[in-house]
This record gives sequence, structure tokens and C-alpha cells, in this order.
Amino acid sequence: MHKQILIVDDEPAIRDMVAFARRKGDFEPVHAGDARQAQAAIAERVPDLILLDWMLPGTSGLELARRWRREPLTREVPIIMLTARGEENDRVGGLEAGVDDYVVKPFSTRELLARIRAVMRRSREDEEDGSIQVGPLRIDGAAHRVYAGEAPVVIGPTEYRLLHFFMTHAERVYSRAQLLDHVWGGSVYVEERTVDVHIRRLRRTLEPFGAEGLVQTVRGAGYRFSTTP
Repeated sequence: MHKQILIVDDEPAIRDMVAFARRKGDFEPVHAGDARQAQAAIAERVPDLILLDWMLPGTSGLELARRWRREPLTREVPIIMLTARGEENDRVGGLEAGVDDYVVKPFSTRELLARIRAVMRRSREDEEDGSIQVGPLRIDGAAHRVYAGEAPVVIGPTEYRLLHFFMTHAERVYSRAQLLDHVWGGSVYVEERTVDVHIRRLRRTLEPFGAEGLVQTVRGAGYRFSTTP
């Protein structure tokens, strides 16, 4: 079965261009022009990836991303934001909402396919990762779940990858560039600022379990995962 990509964009020309890119990349595209159509498509089949336009009629793409990250059905589905907003604050806002990557319009078919393949590749790599426990945190690799003690931790796909890398490389300091290379696959499209955003999100995810301090900032060097204060 081909990977299914849900394209949520109210501009027919953009949807057609994206669909063409999907056919060349052996992906099955499903179109939705607004939040209602997107929810209906997800109810029929949970997609393997969502391409989400920032500006939509009614509910914005940003609001949709936040909603999908809260819902168990779509919590782990990678989201790439399509946006005409190139300002840094807008990009950071999308990442804070749970988006895994973004593409600024106008974009080329080649760039879009590269982003999609990179995100899909990272998702497949996650499925092959094993289980590990460090301190109070445990990752069940087969089930793709995180636990603090016996309590399940609700976590987004990028934060899951970041946490898994940290836990399998505990007590070592990694710069932002090194984390981008190991966790994001060295994608030239992702900025170092992205690491800081996802570190903040990971800490907020772990905070209710008193484990946010395990992700430590090493001034002038980067970040470290350690059970030692």
C-alpha cells in the first residue's frame, strides 16, 4: 500500500501541483480544502503525513496542527506546514504548534519532495529503534511509546526522535549542528534555531513528570541528557 499524504490547502493550483509531486514520488494524495474536509479524510484513513497550509478558511492551519497534536489518532502523524510567511517568528510559531517541518511558498516540486522524503525516512527509522530506559524514563520502541515510571508520556514525533537520541547517547554533549545531523538527518532546510524550539517542547512534555531537568543546557556547547544534575 502506498503511503498516503493528506494535502490540506484551499488553493486548487497548489493542490494540483502537490498532487503531481506525489504521483512522481509514489505517494497517494488525498485533498482537503478546509478543516472539516481534513477531519473527514482522517476519519476515513489516518494519513502517513500531512501537508498543511497555514492560511485556511475558518480554522487556521496553526490551530489544526495544535488540535491534531492533542488527539491520539493524529498525535504521531508528521506535519509539514505550507506557508507564505517567511518571517522567523511565524516559522517558530509553527514548530511550537507541533509542526515537524515547513516549506515557504513559492516552492519547487523538487524541494517539496525532498522535505517529504526526509520526514518519511525519519519516521521509518523511528520504527526500527529499540527500547531503552534511562533514569525514570523508558521508551518502548516496538510500541513507539514513552513512559515516566508507569505513566504514559504524550509526545510528538520530533520530540520522540530527539528523546530517543538523547537517551541512547546519555551523558554526552551535542551541539545544535550535531543534533540536526543525528536527529533531523542533516537536512539543509532545517535551521539550528529549530533545535532550541524542540528542546523547549521536549522539556514541557517532561515537566509534568518532573523529568524536564534531564535535558540540560551546556552553555556555549549545546545540550546533554543526564540523570546527574
